[in-house]
Amino acid sequence: MKKLIIILSLSTFFISNTNSQGLKGLVNKIAKDTSTVSSINKVVNAATASNKDTLSTSTIANGLKEALQVGTERGVTKLSAVDGFLKDAAIKILMPEEAKKVEQRLRSIGLGKQVDNAIVSMNRAAEDASKSAAPIFINAIKQMSIQDAAGILKGGDFAATDYLKNKTTNNLTEAFRPVIEQSLSKVDATKYWNTVFSTYNQFSLQKVNTDLSAYVTEKALAGIFHEIGLQEQKIRKDPMAQTTQLLKKVFGK
Repeated sequence: MKKLIIILSLSTFFISNTNSQGLKGLVNKIAKDTSTVSSINKVVNAATASNKDTLSTSTIANGLKEALQVGTERGVTKLSAVDGFLKDAAIKILMPEEAKKVEQRLRSIGLGKQVDNAIVSMNRAAEDASKSAAPIFINAIKQMSIQDAAGILKGGDFAATDYLKNKTTNNLTEAFRPVIEQSLSKVDATKYWNTVFSTYNQFSLQKVNTDLSAYVTEKALAGIFHEIGLQEQKIRKDPMAQTTQLLKKVFGK
């Protein structure tokens, strides 16, 4: 309000002087009156100060990279811990839908413990595989261009997570698969799966994928991107999750 009053006062002053002295006289007066020039500068600077706070493209890009790095580190740390998958209802790996009847049948004949062990083994395999995700994510983040950052900025709430998904899914699949196969083989889960469901498929029109490693790999990737998406939302919307000055600068506005 004070700025507006000053501007209006200056305008009135200029108009009045223009009428009495003409434009030339007004220009000469302003040039000589340093205090008037100083006042004008203060008003103009105050009016345009907000423009100076506008974030540069490079700052935004760096902020997005840092958000991805922080989000992936938090997500990977959480999911690679014991029970990271198993105790999270949103991403816990269960028997596939097409295998529900088989699971029910096995439990009905006293093999519930074996089914539970198979479920635990699938989730442990996903937790083990998640440990190898961090360097793959970091490499993708480092390669992010200004154009990528602009696309993420204009995208939706999960644009950063979608960027990582597009850039890393193939590499993550290659890295996860052998780890998951090794983890499943420790408890003969793959062998058990193949034996049971190969037999089941002979008598059922709705086939079950006998490749347990592929199934767990797919679910592990879905779980890790789900978690990274949650971390992205926290960084975008929760000031408490904006743990660095750059994150606060980019996402706190």
